Amino acid sequence: MNNFFSDLKVIELAGVLAGPSVGLFFAELGAKVIKIENSKNGGDVTRSWKLKTENDKAKTSAYFWSVNTNKEFVFFDLSVESDLQQFYGLIKTADILITNFKLGDDVKFKVDYNTLKLLNPTLIYASINGFGKNNPRTAYDLILQAESGFMSMNGELHANPLKMPVALIDVLAGHQLKEAVLIALLKKYKLGEGSYVTVSLFDTAIASLANQATNWLIAHHLPTAQGSLHPNIAPYGEIFKTEDAHQITFAIGSDKQFKSLCQILGINLHTDINYSTNPQRVKNRESLFDTLCEKIKQLQFQFLFESCLKYDVPIGKIRNVKEVFELPEAKQLMNQFVYEDKTIHTVRSISFHFNSSN
Repeated sequence: MNNFFSDLKVIELAGVLAGPSVGLFFAELGAKVIKIENSKNGGDVTRSWKLKTENDKAKTSAYFWSVNTNKEFVFFDLSVESDLQQFYGLIKTADILITNFKLGDDVKFKVDYNTLKLLNPTLIYASINGFGKNNPRTAYDLILQAESGFMSMNGELHANPLKMPVALIDVLAGHQLKEAVLIALLKKYKLGEGSYVTVSLFDTAIASLANQATNWLIAHHLPTAQGSLHPNIAPYGEIFKTEDAHQITFAIGSDKQFKSLCQILGINLHTDINYSTNPQRVKNRESLFDTLCEKIKQLQFQFLFESCLKYDVPIGKIRNVKEVFELPEAKQLMNQFVYEDKTIHTVRSISFHFNSSN
């Protein structure tokens, strides 16, 4: 699969996270991805998004490498005619162009779809914007998390609204655009036609509200911040501490799983009318939490973890990122490459496995 798209040429005229994540997807599957950066301002702004621990003089940041491996980097100033013509030369033989222009900038720089399709009628022009292709508003993931309801639902009960630690709306918008581009590729292969596909961060965020949207639209339940708790399931998301100070959580999605958990803990709550069904556990989750806490803090993590795995009770240890990449499953998703004599480690963006029928 690493060379599945080896016949594709992708031009990336996008910065930050959402657009470049689409370029990364095709690069990891073998496409030739050429990232065009602005020579006037030093390129993708994330090159400068460095942690306190990073080298100030380095040309790139850890953030930049999260979505920019396996690409070629070319610096153009599209306001300069010679650079624009070189860009047009690349477009003539390209399959896909990825952009995230502010409203009107594509026309200003003469790289809008109507202009470029004259050079390449089969071009797939893939564009990400903030609040819709006709809205001039500048958008960052944080603003979208605020505007789309995510921050109001995130965080602990009665605490301030909280953004997620990953730019999740950007990530999801990238996935949406990948899907649109793949459909456009099918169209191109079948009909020999190009396409103009767009995705907005706002539309992506709203479409990703999933059950929280229907909780409001159907059940008229207004989602609010309640930590890791699930509004529809209990126990689900409560944080417990074992005798040896490991933090764990459970995702108990059925009465059968709850019964198994009770048997592991040596309690009979599954026979109690207040906890025997999920709706009752949701209503009485505070008293349920107190009882489970008392039992769990008397048990060693390894015993509890292995018992839950044995009896198919969904349990998770709360790990920091360092601990995550000590897991063999996570190590399999790591990449290593050398850039300017420095060894760089990243994580693959593709997690699926594609097994040929052959």
